[in-house]
Formats: sequence, structure tokens, C-alpha cells
Amino acid sequence: MDVARDRGAVAIDRDECKGCGLCVEACPPRVLRLSAELNRYGYHPAEYLGSGCTACGICYYVCPEPGGITVLRRQVA
Repeated sequence: MDVARDRGAVAIDRDECKGCGLCVEACPPRVLRLSAELNRYGYHPAEYLGSGCTACGICYYVCPEPGGITVLRRQVA
């Protein structure tokens, strides 16, 4: 894990996500992808790969679903 790049994390509400892929395309460090599994509404939701988030928040701003994405910023000492 590259601590310099891992400044945050992304929490995605699987049931809010409609699988549009806007966050996946907009993510500069490319740490999001569409899941192979379906959510309860039949969409392939976005998922966080688990590391590499820079906490830029671009995914949050491009997401059309309110509450679909939360960006968590890590305290950097």
C-alpha cells in the first residue's frame, strides 16, 4: 500500500448505485470498478478496490445518486 497515495477510502451504498459507471470513469487513481455481482435492484454497482484512494472527491461529485458515494478522508500525520 502506497501511504502517499492512500489518503482516504470510498464507501458505496450498493443499493443506491445504479451502475452508471460515471465514478469509475472519473476516478483519477482508478480505484473503482463495476461489480460483477448485482445489487437487489439488478444493477452492477460500483465498488472500491480497497486501497489507493487519494480522497479527491471527484467520484462523489459525478455521482447522480444522492447518498450513493461517501469519501472518507484519512488523517495524514
